[in-house]
Amino acid sequence: MSEHDGTPRRPVYLDHNATTPVDPAVTEAALPYLREHFGNPSSSHAFGAEPHRAVARARSEVAAFLGAQEQRGQVVFTGSGSEANLLAIRGSVLSATSPRSHVITQATEHPSVLGTCEALARHHGTRVSVLPVSDDGVVDPDLLARLLQQPSSGATAGERTVVSVMAANNETGALQPVRELAAVAHQHGALLHCDAAQAAGKIPLDVESLGVDLLTVVGHKMYAPKGIAALYVRAGVDLEPVVYGGGQEAGLRAGTENVALVVALGTAARLAAEDLAAGAEQRVSGLRDRLHHALDSGLPGRVRLNGPVRERLPNTLNVSVDGVLGHELLDSVPTVAASTGSACHSGEHTPSPVLTAMGADRDRALGALRLSLGRWTTAEDVDLAAAGLVRAASVRTPARP
Repeated sequence: MSEHDGTPRRPVYLDHNATTPVDPAVTEAALPYLREHFGNPSSSHAFGAEPHRAVARARSEVAAFLGAQEQRGQVVFTGSGSEANLLAIRGSVLSATSPRSHVITQATEHPSVLGTCEALARHHGTRVSVLPVSDDGVVDPDLLARLLQQPSSGATAGERTVVSVMAANNETGALQPVRELAAVAHQHGALLHCDAAQAAGKIPLDVESLGVDLLTVVGHKMYAPKGIAALYVRAGVDLEPVVYGGGQEAGLRAGTENVALVVALGTAARLAAEDLAAGAEQRVSGLRDRLHHALDSGLPGRVRLNGPVRERLPNTLNVSVDGVLGHELLDSVPTVAASTGSACHSGEHTPSPVLTAMGADRDRALGALRLSLGRWTTAEDVDLAAAGLVRAASVRTPARP
């Protein structure tokens, strides 16, 4: 379709931060392990040989994608990013002699991290500190340094201090200064875990350069199926298993591996590395900025960016439109698939905790839209989406103060 009159004629998917479609190449790579190569990778006979090789190959592909050097760490496959985060944080705390350790995170973390911290405090007496963020949603490394310098924050004998900060926020795309935070953590003998679920495949990641001890990646955020993720664990970091039983995944996550999904994640990691090398980051950020410009031009003075202007994911645009609630705007444009950060409880919408932590007022938080682009988003998609959103928002004129 070369020309259009501004009326969207097909659904436009702009919710890639929620989940991505599965790349056909990923599907093709996984299918043989649902068909002919069905053996248990732990079996010593012929039927287990190819699945065993496939798991090892996928582990190497994920490690290469993350810049993990041999003998410097390992990749542990899990069933989700939430499980990987649980293994990283709970595993670090419970592997210490005393679970009364100290976990430090920040206010806009994923609920799986915040929930794990709350559970550790509730069940094990673990101390939990939550750092505030700037109005762009970014943690100041100096705040972490000052917290770790406090006498009450240092780990005593048998205890461990764990810092968990995401690479990129799922709502705003804000990039955290992970390298600087890791350096501060290590200066004070703490571990640094990074949930990189949203960043993986969108920006380059290198665990050696970042200096992280633990890092989470998630399949369905990078064109693999749901139900598969991985945790990078630096050599020498002891973790309590998340599932007990057999010796799979270095004894940290018992249960027969889902070979097809493991292969899918390995393939997705390899494809993501190829995409980044081919300039995908620049292509997508150009489309994101095109979308922002179209909204800003069509709704002059009403579009407000949430999050950093520059230090954010190339695919993520989070904006609030004055005079309209985000969920109502999306409901009126069914041909655009996107999301808001607000939650609906018994028919009443509550503001996004992420935007609230950034200091956004209630109206701005409730007016937010998260528009996240992906591998196959085109300029036509962006123009169609912008036209539909502008048209729907234009009939809602904000009241004058």
